Amino acid sequence: MIDTALVLAAGLGTRLAPLSAIRAKAALPVAGTVLIRRQLQWLAAAGITRVVVNLHHLPATITRVVGYGADLGVDVTYSWEPRVLGSAGGPRRALDLIDRARFLIVNGDTLTDLDLGALAAAHAEGGALVTMAAVAARPGYNSLRVAEGQFRGVIPAGQPAEPGAVAGHFIGIQVADGEAFAALPADQPAETLRGLYEELTAAAPGAVRVRIAPAAFHDIGTPAEYLRTVQALARTEGRPLDRGDRTSIAATARVEDSICWDDVHIGERAEVVGCIAADRARVPPGFKVRDAVLVPATGRAPGPRDRVVDGLLVAPFAPPGAARG
Repeated sequence: MIDTALVLAAGLGTRLAPLSAIRAKAALPVAGTVLIRRQLQWLAAAGITRVVVNLHHLPATITRVVGYGADLGVDVTYSWEPRVLGSAGGPRRALDLIDRARFLIVNGDTLTDLDLGALAAAHAEGGALVTMAAVAARPGYNSLRVAEGQFRGVIPAGQPAEPGAVAGHFIGIQVADGEAFAALPADQPAETLRGLYEELTAAAPGAVRVRIAPAAFHDIGTPAEYLRTVQALARTEGRPLDRGDRTSIAATARVEDSICWDDVHIGERAEVVGCIAADRARVPPGFKVRDAVLVPATGRAPGPRDRVVDGLLVAPFAPPGAARG
């Protein structure tokens, strides 16, 4: 029985910029509930009672909405990383806090309905050090190369799996034995897919396995993907799109298919369509914008596609087909 999970929430969220300069990715609101609180509720419902969360980037945006997990049914502790240690270095640093021979690892941007019990059972039966959860390969994304259930490397986006192998899209959930990370140098950056797991596989084929199974999976990689995820969950759950605390929208303003975080103000006759208005964004009267991130311009250098309007930085969503992870 697995009762402990590690949630990886230390990353910088560079693909989510400029939103990630305001909140850590795990602290984004998602249809009425902060992302990491959704994850912790899901883990608690699956029987997890202990969670370690690793932190680095904007940690207070996470800790102030989670605390120690008392209202979520889990006991939360934190693993602080003075520098980002990566997908393998983070678990290595947290091993003493985890204090279990076997545990779950959950990426801090994962939303899924995966059956965790089935994944844990597959890991126990397979005899691997690590078992990753995957769904069918997704066009435009890197994939896992899987042969006879074993991890054989990463397939770059757009390339097919070779004969005898299949491609699976890793959804950021895995069962791991602490032994997999124990030999890594302490507090040194290290990665899993293109590092540790390749080494484990080379030393002992079958040490890292992949379970490909149907599951819903929502992506929060870029601002546009984040907005689509929130819109989809709001529809499924019958919730309105987020309107944060102390947010005000003028009676003559038009706001459609958009998210507003905290302390947002949208002026008279403004039109905001398909946008994300981050904390303290001020949309001036009469301003019309669509398909963009809206953040306060103070202290932020605009990018090549951005513009600044009356103290508001407007960052258009990346065009379709931009590189994905």
